[in-house]
Amino acid sequence: MEGDEGNRDQSSREEWTLLFWTTLAVVVPVIITLWCSVQRSKRKIHMKDFFRKSKHGWHCTDLFNKPTYCCVCQQHILQGAVCDCCGVCADETCLRRADRSLVCKEIMAPSRTDGTLAHRWVRGNVPLCSVCAVCKEQCGNQPKLCDFRCVWCQTTVHDDCKPSLSDGERCELGEFRSLIIPPHYLHHVNKLRRRHPDEYSKLASACGSGWTPVLVLANTRSGNNMGEALLGEFRTILNPVQVFDLSELPPSKALQLCTLLPPGSVRVLVCGGDGTVGWVLDAIDTMKLKGQDQFIPRVMILPLGTGNDLSNSLGWGSGYAGEIPVEQVLRNILEAEVVKMDRWKVQVASKGLYFRKPKVLSMNNYFSVGPDALMALNFHTHREKTPSFFSSRIINKLELDGERVALPSLEGIIVCNIGYWGGGCRLWEGMGDELYPPTRLDDGLLEVVGVFGSFHCAQIQVKMANPVRLGQAHTVRLVLKTSRMPMQVDGEPWAQGPCTITITHKTQAFMLYHSAEQTDDDDDESSTSEAENDYK
Repeated sequence: MEGDEGNRDQSSREEWTLLFWTTLAVVVPVIITLWCSVQRSKRKIHMKDFFRKSKHGWHCTDLFNKPTYCCVCQQHILQGAVCDCCGVCADETCLRRADRSLVCKEIMAPSRTDGTLAHRWVRGNVPLCSVCAVCKEQCGNQPKLCDFRCVWCQTTVHDDCKPSLSDGERCELGEFRSLIIPPHYLHHVNKLRRRHPDEYSKLASACGSGWTPVLVLANTRSGNNMGEALLGEFRTILNPVQVFDLSELPPSKALQLCTLLPPGSVRVLVCGGDGTVGWVLDAIDTMKLKGQDQFIPRVMILPLGTGNDLSNSLGWGSGYAGEIPVEQVLRNILEAEVVKMDRWKVQVASKGLYFRKPKVLSMNNYFSVGPDALMALNFHTHREKTPSFFSSRIINKLELDGERVALPSLEGIIVCNIGYWGGGCRLWEGMGDELYPPTRLDDGLLEVVGVFGSFHCAQIQVKMANPVRLGQAHTVRLVLKTSRMPMQVDGEPWAQGPCTITITHKTQAFMLYHSAEQTDDDDDESSTSEAENDYK
């Protein structure tokens, strides 16, 4: 009996021991994970505050994409921080020292006594496949912190070859000198007693002939957050003051830099979707209202995300995914042609609300009511609940330039300003089997078509059907009957009750047009030739 009782006590102790260690094995990792999470959050808040106060454009990375060495301790690092303005790299322990001792790219600084800019060298971590400006051999191929790069002209040179540079310390700003705002230009502008366009033109003469500075406005929420990476790459090549994150500063404020530059010289690169482009163009219209017409910039698009019919119509394609380097994007700016593009005012006056101001929107691409807008608004659930939503004609009256147009039993109307619609479809041309006047962006005319339903829209997109072409007009007026329906302007949808819509010409914008590469209409021999027809 005593032996059996001893065995039970032994078994009980073993069970409690097993339970203790099992609990320990489960609880300890959870506690460690929670502790690490809290410490990581504290570190993130601390680093964010540090980065905000720093003059560098620091960005943390958990893994560098190439062999990288700390610019302070010169040791190889896998993770740390890099300044996307000057390219300085540092591990976490050396970060504060790097911030104090290594000067970043200065956005505003005086020139040398001879009026030129001096090279601003950063040692180590030169771009892959860099070539020495003196001996023409590859730079940065040794497993250590070595060789130099100028943060302005991007010249690279070996440690031993640096004293032999032919131009000494004089920096010419490199290939993109005509797009960069030199720091000494802003220094002189800041010293001006009288800020006048004539003074800016005099200062610009020191920047060389053909100087057309570019401003980069990027929407970091577009294109799977590609905008943030693009901001860093452009800051590396240009003056950081030229690069703006639209999530932090609206375009109306960013474009005020145009008023400190020679009139008519500025080009703006908008990185984002058609909605971002419209936002920037509205800000440019605001400049006109302020009497700043002479400072109006020319606008180029780097399309991010999907759709991007306006970008496609201007020859820039339907989406950028990093297939060409940002250097080529800047070269495209230099080669682009300036064209005019009509912009339109859409007034929506709700029926019965006579004392309320009409809803006023700006239109660059197209306006639609019916199935096309339904897809944008995602009304599918509503349509399933109400099968008769489009069972009868929703357009009471359509007038083109004041003349009433007889309508078949349509479910929707699409009013286009540009050649492309629906993510790359040439709507007005349809299947291309009938001759119709070509579309243009600058003729003051809108193309108006009708569709019979969602299936008809899909057929048009794959070139299996033509739209119902209703005509071209300078002014379009639609009267919609008593039902709630989907509408959209440039992809921004909403549900609208009975109303009268009037579309009239608003203004023209100066855009940059590219004809050297194909756009994204795979069924045509060359979409570029189609885009060119918009201007011929």
